Amino acid sequence: MISSTFAQHAMRSCCTSLSASIVVDRYRPLHLIPITHSCTKVNDIDCLILLTMAHQPEKVPLQLRTHDTAPRGREPPRDDALIPLGWKYKQFFGLPYYASPQLQLVLVAFICFLCPGMFNAVNGLGGGGQAFDQSPASSDSNSALYATFAVVGFFAGTITNTLGIKFALGFGGIGYSVYISAYLCYNHTFNYGYIVFAGFFLGCCAGVLWSAQGQIMMSYPNEASKGRYISWFWAIFNLGGVIGSLVPLAQNIHNTSSERVSDGTYIGFLCLTFAGALLAWTLVDAKHVVRMDGSRVILMKNPTWKTELLGLWETIFTDPYILCLFPMFFASNWFYTYQFNDVNLAQFNIRTRSLNNTLYWLAQIAGSGMFGFALDINKIRRATRAILAWVALLVLTFAIWGGGYAFQMGYTRAQVKATPDERRRDWTDSDYIGPMFLYIFYGFYDAAWQTFMGAMTNNGRKLANFAGFYKGIQSAGAAIIWRLDGLDNAPEYMTLFISNWVLLAGSLVIAAPVMFWKIRDTVSLEDDLRFTDETMDDITLSIPKMFQFYNPNL
Repeated sequence: MISSTFAQHAMRSCCTSLSASIVVDRYRPLHLIPITHSCTKVNDIDCLILLTMAHQPEKVPLQLRTHDTAPRGREPPRDDALIPLGWKYKQFFGLPYYASPQLQLVLVAFICFLCPGMFNAVNGLGGGGQAFDQSPASSDSNSALYATFAVVGFFAGTITNTLGIKFALGFGGIGYSVYISAYLCYNHTFNYGYIVFAGFFLGCCAGVLWSAQGQIMMSYPNEASKGRYISWFWAIFNLGGVIGSLVPLAQNIHNTSSERVSDGTYIGFLCLTFAGALLAWTLVDAKHVVRMDGSRVILMKNPTWKTELLGLWETIFTDPYILCLFPMFFASNWFYTYQFNDVNLAQFNIRTRSLNNTLYWLAQIAGSGMFGFALDINKIRRATRAILAWVALLVLTFAIWGGGYAFQMGYTRAQVKATPDERRRDWTDSDYIGPMFLYIFYGFYDAAWQTFMGAMTNNGRKLANFAGFYKGIQSAGAAIIWRLDGLDNAPEYMTLFISNWVLLAGSLVIAAPVMFWKIRDTVSLEDDLRFTDETMDDITLSIPKMFQFYNPNL
């Protein structure tokens, strides 16, 4: 509902010398304005819309209002008069139509299920599923991956905006297939060069894929349901890690002596990642995606390399507060190395590693669901929700990592190197339950952290660059920590643990000013369009005939 302050502003801004009789005679029959109103500017369509919004907002198409007019936590109703014709916009059995944001997001989630999801399943085993003494090759591959990603991530948004969503996701998916094939090859040849090259190539591909994913996930939904969209995505995406980790678990459920996963596991992952790359080509272009209320997403019109490169600068220039979030970006992948290699690989045999991996990604689904829906609680202001989420993360940081500190006190790197794989912890051991729950909470914490980074703006062009900053800086941190863990004289496990705890807590403190002062309850359409080539006409696919009749220029 439009506020009274907004209505008063509409009245003041629409006064002119035209007589009341003209207003009443021309607009009262359409029931667009109250009978008593005698001060409006009838030749200004924007003013007419403002007045209608002030007095009878239900008569105005939703896409002409601010983004926040839909009820909190709910999708706006379908407006058939504003939905284009064609098979992409037909609904069957009450399900979303093909070119709807909901279905497009589900497709993107399944692409990530098949590509990054399988990548997570492999890396979650620790050492890429290899034996402990071969884990440095996996660490070096991941270091090459994230070092490349750190550079590509800063420019991936420009590539995504310029070349399109389908190309970005399809190209990105191929990189995951090459990466998995390197581990299959390594099982037989120990080809160090190929596995490092595969990491480098995936760094190029994944940077583009995640930029496209971020643009879709954060710009397709309206504000009222953005948190839910994020939780849907993370649930489906992390299900890939769950399903993927079940494969080696099933193959090794009775095996306590094997040191690495079999060829069949890698072949299965290879087929799935390639299927994900092909699935990307079934998406519709962003310009054809239409929300239920008839509005389109806000994207750059007719992009060029020059204008898109300038978008990187605009993101910092218009949103300088993003600098306070850089430490959080940097920390958001730092803990994976410790959790996968220095806990799961170091402490458990192959079948227990597979079980832990399954539980870890299940916990991520729970964490993303809880935080995503909490971010959409309609009884609490959005700015307040951001502060509460920040406080919750701070508490979790000290609670979960405090438990991790107690566990880490029990072993060193030298002790782990001297322990053969078959003598590591098994799920039948009496001391397994505590570490199992710790690993589950590690997965929950990761999902909470990633979901928290969700919504900063509705502007699709800014979001592509924002996602590029996020993944680029995130990957720079990951490249450093993977390289440190792969060194011959790698730091002690406790040293790496402390680096995680301090970085996570410190980055939350640095980001506090953003949470307390920069998160707004809603983002106006004017702010969304300010640094794009879009106009109101571009967002509106059609305007009801009552407006067109009195403004032939529309």
